Amino acid sequence: MRLVVPLQGVAQGRGGLLLGSVIPCALFCFLQLYFKRRRSPSDPPPPSTSSSNQPGMTRHSSLSNLLSRGPLRISSLATSIAKPDDSPYYMGLDKASEDPYNRIANPDGVIQLGLSENRLCFDLIEKWTSENLRDWVMGREGGDLSISGIATYQPYDGTMKLKMAMAGFMSRVIGRDVSYEPSQMVLTAGVTPAIETLCFCLADHGNAFLVPTPYYPSFDRDMKWRTGVELIPVHCRSKDDFVLSISALDQAFNQTRKRETKIRGILLSNPANPVGNLLSREMLEALLKFAEEKNIHIISDEIFAGSIYEEKEFVSIAEVVGSEDVDKNRVHIVYGLSKDLFLPGVRVGMIYSFNENVLAAARKLTRFSSVSAPTQRLLVSMLSDTRFIVEYIQTNKKRIQDMRDLFVAGLEELGIKCTDSRSSLYCWADMRNLIPTYGEKGELELWEKLLNVGKINLTPGSACHCIEPGWFRCCFTTLDKEDVHVVMERIRKVVGSRTSCG
Repeated sequence: MRLVVPLQGVAQGRGGLLLGSVIPCALFCFLQLYFKRRRSPSDPPPPSTSSSNQPGMTRHSSLSNLLSRGPLRISSLATSIAKPDDSPYYMGLDKASEDPYNRIANPDGVIQLGLSENRLCFDLIEKWTSENLRDWVMGREGGDLSISGIATYQPYDGTMKLKMAMAGFMSRVIGRDVSYEPSQMVLTAGVTPAIETLCFCLADHGNAFLVPTPYYPSFDRDMKWRTGVELIPVHCRSKDDFVLSISALDQAFNQTRKRETKIRGILLSNPANPVGNLLSREMLEALLKFAEEKNIHIISDEIFAGSIYEEKEFVSIAEVVGSEDVDKNRVHIVYGLSKDLFLPGVRVGMIYSFNENVLAAARKLTRFSSVSAPTQRLLVSMLSDTRFIVEYIQTNKKRIQDMRDLFVAGLEELGIKCTDSRSSLYCWADMRNLIPTYGEKGELELWEKLLNVGKINLTPGSACHCIEPGWFRCCFTTLDKEDVHVVMERIRKVVGSRTSCG
């Protein structure tokens, strides 16, 4: 006997999971008891399953059918994502995380120079947190302990309190009288979902974005995995200090259009990752003009805007848009707190857009990447502490500069020079004279030797789509000053007499 029970309507709505599972089970037990009681004592027992009649043959046939179906399948997207990483960027990160260096506990471990993480001011964050725990839990206004602002639903795109605090922090970081409107912000659980959300908003599957190289290796994941967009490298070269030119951008645009691929925008990193240089006001103005001519968008990733030192001038595209007569609807900025405030674990990113349609769509999409309410309360309290923020920004810039100077000086003693950048948490090191053969193969041979023999994880330029082999990104803000000498000795051990060639 087969019984069909229409439970779809019951299983929907609040409590649907409970009702949708308990009711069928209860109904099944009830029917079993009902038919057991109605069964006559004189009813013959059911036929034995061990007999060699038709039921046995049916069971054997069913088993054969099951075996012939093959393994249970998952989606093509999941299959491609589940494959082992073949990028040296991720392979190096995995190796370093499996055997992390510690000066006392594991002095022979892998030193992590491939992760753009700023640990130089962790003591300031730790001190503030320990002193302000009560304010974080109960709010700066004091009062009785309440979890109503933590346990209840909050707006998916972030509370207005946090947006206002973020606007104030960004204005202080950027300086130059740049102001941000909280209503034009959408908060996300990190910059990765912020960039992906913009991809969903600006492009369709198969559309493309132009990206100047070298670029951050994870863009290939962050922007492509789920959206299906393409990234078109716009190659920049060492003879131009890896600075983007409009002519290179135009060439890449035209070549891509010949393939009948629609280009929806340009993705910029300002300051650049991994090179560390800055886009000038003149270049930003030229990029805005180019975007208007081609009718495309601009995404400006400004996550390192507060990690600039030596009085270098950083110009946000928000400042240029505010002072120029341009179409603001095509400009979108992403920012986060993982670099400038060393809070990668709290996962807070932001989309700042002048386009109301993009903002409307992004607010709905943050349902899948919202920031937790406890995290938002913590950050409102921290970012509103003006005294702490001012002290942190000043101290952070000083410590980054000191560490960079120490690290770059050590490389120069080995004959390794870096580009003249004064921003971000890394340096772009020229090791072209150290690779055994000129080409990507030679570069990866050196990277592998540094990783497996020297126990140092660097990011090779090929992982960043650099067209010139032999360049490496070195993230120095993961180190203590005492560790810099250890790094240099390990590099010396690997490259040996080759350093004298430079």
